[in-house]
Amino acid sequence: MTPLARPAWLAGQPWRGFSHGRVEDKWTGEWLAPVALADPDTFDVALGSAQAARAPMRAMPAHRRAEVLRALARGVQDRRDDFVAVLVAEAGKTSKDAGLEVGRAVDTFQLAGDVAARGGSGPVMDLGTTRRGEGSWAFIRRVPVGVCALISPFNFPLNLVAHKVGPAIAAGCPFVLKPASTTPGPALLLGELLARLDLPEGSWSILPASREAAERLVVDPKVALLSFTGSAEVGWAMKARAGNKRVLLELGGNAAVVVDDTWDPNDAAERIVAAAFGQAGQSCISVQRILVQRRGIGVLRDALIARIDAMEVRDRLDPQAALAPMIAQREADRVRMWVSSAVRAGASAHSRDPGAGRIVWPTLLMDVPPTEPLWCEEAFGPVACLAPFDTFDEALSLVNDGRFGLQVGLLSRDLPRAMAAWEHADVGGVVAGDVPTWRADDMPYGGVKDSGLGREGLAVAVEEMTEPRVLVVRPTTQAIKA
Repeated sequence: MTPLARPAWLAGQPWRGFSHGRVEDKWTGEWLAPVALADPDTFDVALGSAQAARAPMRAMPAHRRAEVLRALARGVQDRRDDFVAVLVAEAGKTSKDAGLEVGRAVDTFQLAGDVAARGGSGPVMDLGTTRRGEGSWAFIRRVPVGVCALISPFNFPLNLVAHKVGPAIAAGCPFVLKPASTTPGPALLLGELLARLDLPEGSWSILPASREAAERLVVDPKVALLSFTGSAEVGWAMKARAGNKRVLLELGGNAAVVVDDTWDPNDAAERIVAAAFGQAGQSCISVQRILVQRRGIGVLRDALIARIDAMEVRDRLDPQAALAPMIAQREADRVRMWVSSAVRAGASAHSRDPGAGRIVWPTLLMDVPPTEPLWCEEAFGPVACLAPFDTFDEALSLVNDGRFGLQVGLLSRDLPRAMAAWEHADVGGVVAGDVPTWRADDMPYGGVKDSGLGREGLAVAVEEMTEPRVLVVRPTTQAIKA
């Protein structure tokens, strides 16, 4: 058997496992090196070790947590080429997109270090706002919740890991991370950096595993907080089994962008093509629904089609490469099936090429019935539906139609419309002046309805992983004894 490319990590130590899985090169379909897989007993050891590390993790001073996170940022930057290589092979990214993800992960860890450096002190409250509280003060600090179980997805297997690991360290929480089974390499490589840093013994583990083996992370009472990024169906089912632990869910979406007649259609087309078809559309805030003011729909449609027709498959290392494979053949087959279903239901579709294997060619559809999966479910592929609106209220109604509510983009120069979207769109975020795919790593990020529960973004994520503890000081005529 080919030796393990890199070990998993159990209680901060390299672990080579008893059973192994294989990871494919998403561009070629060839098998890469085996990966150690954890079983339920291994997760028991990891959780027990993390539980034992709660006190030393909590006792780490803020400046030491910050130093660890900033060293992690430097380590990722220093090994940029290694991370790019594993992202290209395992996640099927182009080298350009892989490089962008590495850069964002560096920022994420640096931002987490900045949050950690501020410490966990909270406000001081004068309770004399009522007669009962006269002369009393409340001092508030935030304390770590305890052991965190972190489950990350395949589509951003480095930066979305950073969005879980960074806040956990900043908050002072020991953690057990299960990376996506199809893309574990970036997390395992990150473990090599963590192993060199000054974290308490046994305070962290990184363990690839099957969904069944990782069930211990969902149900084990030693876990204080479960953070999951993935599909809505899996996430809400986890929450139902999680008992009384805190649960953070960053789930799916079918994001819309609204384009009105104040915005240049050529600029809109450039933004939308990148946001709908980049990384094979495998982002929960990929543009899936394009809502355009009716009198401008023809111009925008033609601009989109021209750009789709100009796209071509390039080598993965070509800096101009834009087309990428989907994560699995079954996912490519599903997207093609959904396109066929929409066409049978009366939609029209434009694609330069049907594509082959895992490469699904970017596809633009019009007149998609609202009951079709491509409109009302999460496509997670390089497809987008174009639909007209007459009034802005109608556009907001279309945005809100359905069970998801992650982000919406608004391409409009009309400030009152941006304010109206902020007020009335049932989403976690409104991006005025760009597509919904835009995200800064320190902003609060998450959704409503079936799109999730809680928020990511470094400061708010640390708040999710801590809880307030209040000290009330009452007036007294007696001296406080030492």
